[in-house]
Amino acid sequence: MMKGFLWKKGDWAAYFGLLANNLTNLLTMIALLLFVVGFPEDIVYGRVVPAFGLGICLASICYFVFGYYLAKKTGRKDVTALPSGPSAPSIFTVTFLVILPVYLSTKNAEFAFQIALVWCFFEAMILVVGSFLGDTIRRMIPRTVLLSCLSGLGLLLLAMNPMLQSFETPLVAFAVLIIIFLNWFGKSPLFAKIPTGFLLLATGTALAWIFGLQDPAAIAASMQSFGFNPPTVHIDSLIQGIPHALPYLASAVPLGLANYIFDLENIESAHAAGDEYNTRKVMLANGISSIIGCFCGNPYPVTVYVGHAGWKSLGAGIGYTVATGLSMFIISLFGLGAFLLAVIPVAAIVPILVYIGIVTANQVVRETPKLEVPVIFICMFPWIANWALTLTNNVLSAAGTTGAKVGAAVLANKGVYYNGLVHLGNGAPLSSMVWGCIAIFAITNKPLRAAIAGATGSVLSLFGIIHAPTVGFAQASSMQFVYAYLMVAAIFVGKHMMDRNAPQNQLQESNLKA
Repeated sequence: MMKGFLWKKGDWAAYFGLLANNLTNLLTMIALLLFVVGFPEDIVYGRVVPAFGLGICLASICYFVFGYYLAKKTGRKDVTALPSGPSAPSIFTVTFLVILPVYLSTKNAEFAFQIALVWCFFEAMILVVGSFLGDTIRRMIPRTVLLSCLSGLGLLLLAMNPMLQSFETPLVAFAVLIIIFLNWFGKSPLFAKIPTGFLLLATGTALAWIFGLQDPAAIAASMQSFGFNPPTVHIDSLIQGIPHALPYLASAVPLGLANYIFDLENIESAHAAGDEYNTRKVMLANGISSIIGCFCGNPYPVTVYVGHAGWKSLGAGIGYTVATGLSMFIISLFGLGAFLLAVIPVAAIVPILVYIGIVTANQVVRETPKLEVPVIFICMFPWIANWALTLTNNVLSAAGTTGAKVGAAVLANKGVYYNGLVHLGNGAPLSSMVWGCIAIFAITNKPLRAAIAGATGSVLSLFGIIHAPTVGFAQASSMQFVYAYLMVAAIFVGKHMMDRNAPQNQLQESNLKA
């Protein structure tokens, strides 16, 4: 039964797509540490990068094993393994909220490295402890909500920027997009005997070099990162950072909860696609892989990467995920990432991520009952605001200013409701879920559950986990949301009381009429 299952034709496309995404995250991380933070190259290439690849590789092996045993248990040949990758939001959060401020204030790269490892360890422990509650939470939160939140993540965080990048290089990306439409969305593929993933990369790479969009000098420059850097143990650095890390762990709580929710959503997505993985085992695999990576010098946790439904639609089995993990490990060991992207243009890769984002969003449309469809769009709003807030802040930063300096009133006069973006966009993973639960329980007339969702939103707002740029207890700007959510809860409690009394009132009315 396993013949032709460990590696299938669809694994090629999934392998190229997932590897490209992981490589993009790797190079983003390297660029931030070297050129934004100013970290020494020996720490980046000698410690962080090899441990980064190791963490992804370990999680990928676990997912491969889970897929193998699921196939043996069910006798199915269409099992698709979960995709593994780094937590992309953590790359920016750890860098800008932990490593950069510590390094700027102390000018001590070793100390900043220690604090970042403690932060990652704390994040990983949230996943380990949460693994024992994952199945319970999945049963409590409706599938429509979990998949809707994931669709927002897929479209806005995974697919939106790649689509913008595609329109910056149409001479390459448009041809790649059309091949995707024909081969992956359509029923009559182009060059059916050639793996589509390879066809996409070959076409995009050829067009980029033909039109002069790739720089041959970049290949020579990328070779400077070559070298053999095996992972080394840095538990001593982790222990030394513990006494000094407490002020920086506040940011780990909301992001740890967000990563936890990402895992739940992606596991639920796999279940909806027919691959029922054990939530506890998957989360433990992520937590333990992140901890081992942390012990070896990686401050960025591992997660179940978005896109399982997309890879499954390509016909992927279980081989693609372990191949990606091993490739990432090898690339990290020898510093090959920059070289690969110097040869293969990003414009040939990003349309694959557009496809995965679309398929991820389409899954919730297929799985959602007609009555619950509005929930999909309600869950989208926090993700749209999160993306727009990030874009706005980046534009203001490029202009050498901030939203606070420009002023919310000035921005509002230009149609940019900056305060609204700040409130709606911050904490998007959790606020999306809170509003999804409120909406679905209102639609299905389960007022007590909706009241609990409202009360949960109030508690999260009280601690600044949602609707606030920073975590903090009872911040002035957060209290309006605390009270607003309590009013929401009170409305639903009142609705519950009215519903409970409705049959008695109807009986009394009919007796009076009689």
